[in-house]
This record gives sequence, C-alpha cells and structure tokens, in this order.
Amino acid sequence: MTAGAYEGVPVLVLGAGGFIGRWVSRALTESGASCTLVVRDDDAATPILRQYGAAGDVRRVDLGDARATSDLVRELAPAVTFNLAGYGVDPSERDPGQAARMNADLPRVLAESLASGAQSLPGWVGQRLVHAGSALEYGASEDVAEETDPLPTDLYGRTKLAGTMALDEIRRTRGLPALTARLFTVFGPGEHPGRLMPAILRAACSETVVPLTEGHQTRDFTYVEDVAAGLLRLGCVPGADTGVVNLATGRLTTVREFIETSARLLQIPPERLDFGALPTRPEEMFHAPVPVGRLERLIRWLPETDVARGIERTVVRLRQIEPA
Repeated sequence: MTAGAYEGVPVLVLGAGGFIGRWVSRALTESGASCTLVVRDDDAATPILRQYGAAGDVRRVDLGDARATSDLVRELAPAVTFNLAGYGVDPSERDPGQAARMNADLPRVLAESLASGAQSLPGWVGQRLVHAGSALEYGASEDVAEETDPLPTDLYGRTKLAGTMALDEIRRTRGLPALTARLFTVFGPGEHPGRLMPAILRAACSETVVPLTEGHQTRDFTYVEDVAAGLLRLGCVPGADTGVVNLATGRLTTVREFIETSARLLQIPPERLDFGALPTRPEEMFHAPVPVGRLERLIRWLPETDVARGIERTVVRLRQIEPA
C-alpha cells in the first residue's frame, strides 16, 4: 500500500530519536521520503538514527514550546507529520506541566498549525497528521474499541487522551486529514531499559534470579517494525473521516508466556524466573482482545509478526545495530 507513496514527499517526524520514532524514520528513509527528524538532543540522537539507517535533516526543537512548533510547521510545510513525541513513558517523567505540554498541547498545536497552512504538496491525498496515541487512554475500561468512552487512570493516560480529543475536534471542525493511532504494548530493539524486553535481555547475560510478577496480565504485544509499517500505511489513508484507530495485532498474550518464550529463545533456565516475587502493579490494564477491524478496513493489513518471531528479530537486530 505504501510502495512509492512517500518517494520525495516532505515528511516531518517528531520524536524521531525515540523508540518508535527511530523505526518510523528508518521506514520513511527506506521509502524515499524527504525527512526532517526532530529530536530532543541532536548530539545523542544523530548516532542512534545513523545506526538504525534513518537519514534526513536532524533538528533539535523544544516541542513543549508552542511558538517554536508552529514556526517549524510553517517553515517546512510538510505533506505529512508523524508525531511520536511524548512524555511519561519513562517512570522518571512525572512533571504534570511537561506532560500537559507534550501530550495534550502538542497535538493541538500541530493540528491547528497544519489546518491553518496551505497544502504543501500537490497530489498528496493522505493524512496531514498521524499522531501516536496510547492504550493507557482507555485506562480502566475493559472494552478497548475505538468508540469506547476512555477511563484513563494516570497522568500519562489522561494527558494523552486530552491530546487525542483536541486533535479530533480540529479534524472534525476544520476538515483536517488527521488520525490518532492508539498503540498497545510495542516491543523490539530500542526500548527503554526499564521495560520488560530489555530486562529479559539483561537477564540472559547474568546468572542471577529474576524477580517477576505472576505474569497473569495479558498484553497485545506488537513488534515495533510492524508498528512503523502500520503508521506509514495509515499516513496514506485519504480523507478526514478517520479519528482513532487501534494499531495492534488483535491477539492477547500473557506476560508470563512472553517471558517464558523469551527465556527459551535466550536459553535462560526456568529456575531463574521467580514468578510471583513482585506484586502486580495496581495500575495494570486488564482488557478484552483489541478490536482491529477499523485498522484492517482502512489499510487492508494487520501486524504480522508473532511474539516468538518478534523476540528472535529483536535479538538479531540488537546484534546488528547495537553491538557490545
């Protein structure tokens, strides 16, 4: 669906140096897009982007500054913007003001700036803005269909939902082709060190016992390259009648099964996995399988990589691009 669609197209990627942003930047580079890659720290991000095969004009911009963001959009007039920037995934990120600026205000500022600007590329009929939302917007709701009333329970979920709602209001009232892709449990190379997959990979390099929860909670584990591919496909969808789209596999896997599969592939002895040593976090989500019918209707594609294959590809990729 995206073959040739991005060739020579001016694309703006926000949060390009982050976990998902680097993979989206890589996919756009491979597709021939003309990329401007916005990062928090260009000195740190440039070598990472190079490792991942992402190329473009790398810029450091404070996306919490509404004027700087608006000026950037006006200057570049991108055909499509991918917003992968956010605040609060890292447990150390707990500033309410910064969460509001990055998660709630930034999508609104982007949507307003794009809606006010002229179309930048004759012939481009896809989205002007593809915004990465979060499953945590659903919060306590067990039904995670796109039309469900969300019940976020934490700062990240509440501020992400505010950004989604602001973007959707501008989309509906001003006819801006824009959508929010709600992401679930994305895994793969480049994850934050505090997340599950990196912790398992570290355990493979040691001899210590790994304290774990019981692992009964279920997740829709989606491999990061599939997420990037899905975002690019969504960017090609024409029109403003889009709104929120779940970007996930539609298959639930228990955390325990994910860990045990990883342990087998990494040859971690079962006796080193101490299930039940840690309490289950009270904010853990428990929900039904993720409805992905809207995603399939829009792009005639669903993420293809299963958990085992995703873990295998993670290990291979890390050896290729992040050698010890």
